[in-house]
This record gives sequence, structure tokens and C-alpha cells, in this order.
Amino acid sequence: MSTFWSIWISVIVLGTVFGCWWLLYATRKGQTTDTETDRTTGHSFDGIEELDNPLPKWWFYLFVASCVFALGYLALYPGLGNYKGLLDWSQESQWQTEQQLAEARYGEIYARYGDTSVEELYTNREAMQIGQRLFANNCSVCHGSAGRGNIGFPNLTDDAWLYGGDPDSILSTLHNGRAGAMPAMGTMPNMTPDQVDEVVNYVLAYSGRAEDPEAAKAGEQVYMQACAACHGQDGKGNQGIGAPNLTDDAWLYGSTYEWIKETVVNGRQNMMPAQSDRLSEDQIQILAAYVYSLSR
Repeated sequence: MSTFWSIWISVIVLGTVFGCWWLLYATRKGQTTDTETDRTTGHSFDGIEELDNPLPKWWFYLFVASCVFALGYLALYPGLGNYKGLLDWSQESQWQTEQQLAEARYGEIYARYGDTSVEELYTNREAMQIGQRLFANNCSVCHGSAGRGNIGFPNLTDDAWLYGGDPDSILSTLHNGRAGAMPAMGTMPNMTPDQVDEVVNYVLAYSGRAEDPEAAKAGEQVYMQACAACHGQDGKGNQGIGAPNLTDDAWLYGSTYEWIKETVVNGRQNMMPAQSDRLSEDQIQILAAYVYSLSR
């Protein structure tokens, strides 16, 4: 934060606290009595008269205490621009402290399974209970609580794996993440709208769903020139680069003509974040075993 904004925020915060304090005492000073009276303000409504009584002392002192507390809090904790507070507290340091406490408390449990292979772990009930919690906290927001995925997020319970479903591939995905990119073929100068229609029908023909057989036949040449390098001449994909199999019924973005055309024309961008900077080696080992178990 720049010096200007730090000063600006500090002035606003302190001005608010001292402004409330001044308002309390200015109002208090303007009162003519400290005790309750029957005197009215002269204002009445619906037969009810407004009494001219001072603010109760306990209420007044409660407001004063709130201002004192606010000043004490601002002295101890960050709240005035770049000022860090006398306790030098930050949400990052608290998070790190909680992480260290959690590691000290649960580290031994994770370490118990860290040297066990994925194939053995996924048959261990206790390890899978731990893995399910790790999955719920770190993966379910994208892949769903049951691992069945969603539009743009792979289903982990079937056998259609973009990068491979063996233990080593899953571990590699969790450690390093994945970056998938389908280029926007429909925006390339050498592909016309008719050719887009043809290649979409050709892809649909793999599963016997081509809407225009003649267009599908013509689309073979377009496919071989623009798509086969990644998806293979037989359309079965390439797990080495994460190119999907186009011949099965597992579609990351939908399998209708409109969905496939959207993919061809505009492309797709996918990102699986690496977990190695968030989870320990032992946690990733357990999580990999849980993911492995979902498709077993």
C-alpha cells in the first residue's frame, strides 16, 4: 500500500473514532441536567410526549468504553494503513502458525502412510477416510464431492483419463498440476465455417451421431489436417498431452453438435493447480490413493 493511501485510511479511521468521542461529549455538555426529569421537548405524537432526558450514564460510559477499546485494538493490531500493530500480527502469520500446529498434530498420521504404495493404500479403510477428507477440502469444489466432475472438470470415477489414471500419472498430476489448451481452430484463416461444420460432423460420426453424413465424409480431410496431430488419426486421443478420446461417451464440455462446435470455434483452456505447494508429500500420497480408488 502506498504512503498516501496508508495516511488516508489512518485519518479516516482515527477521525471516525475521535469524531464519535467528540459527539458523545458535545451532546453530554449540551444537557442541562444529569438526572431524569418530567420535562418534555414540546414534541408529541399520537398522545405520546417526548421527554427531555439525558442519555443514561451506563449507556454513555459504554460508548466511551467502545472508543477506548477501538483505540487499544488499533494500537495492537493492523488497522491504520501500513501500521502493523504492537503485536505484529497478520493473517498470514496466524495461518502459518495454525499450519504448523496442524502438522505437529496430524503429521504422524500422514507419515504412517507416506511410504505405502498407492495400490496398497486404496484398500486401507482408514487411509481412505483420511483421503476423502483431503479430497473434500482440496478437490471437491471442482470435481464434486463424489468426484463425478462437472462441465469443464473431469469425472474421476470413470476410466476416461486425460493424462492417465495409473498411480504414477495421478501423483504427477497432483504434484505438478496440468495445463490443457485446445486452440481455437474455427478462428484460423484456413478453416471456413463450412469446414467447421464438416469437422464437427466427422467427430460426431465416431459415435454414429453425425447430423450430416456428407459433411462428415468431407470433414475427414479437415480433421486429419487440423486435429489428428493431437487426437490421433483414430480419434482416440493422446494421454501424453491430455488430448481427449473423441470416440467414447466421456465429454468434458458436452457432446452435442453445439457444444463441439463451440469447442472447435473458440477453443478451451483448462488448468489443474499443482498441490505440492499446499499439501505435504504424505498427504498427496494418500490423496492420490483416494482418487485412484474412485475409478476402481
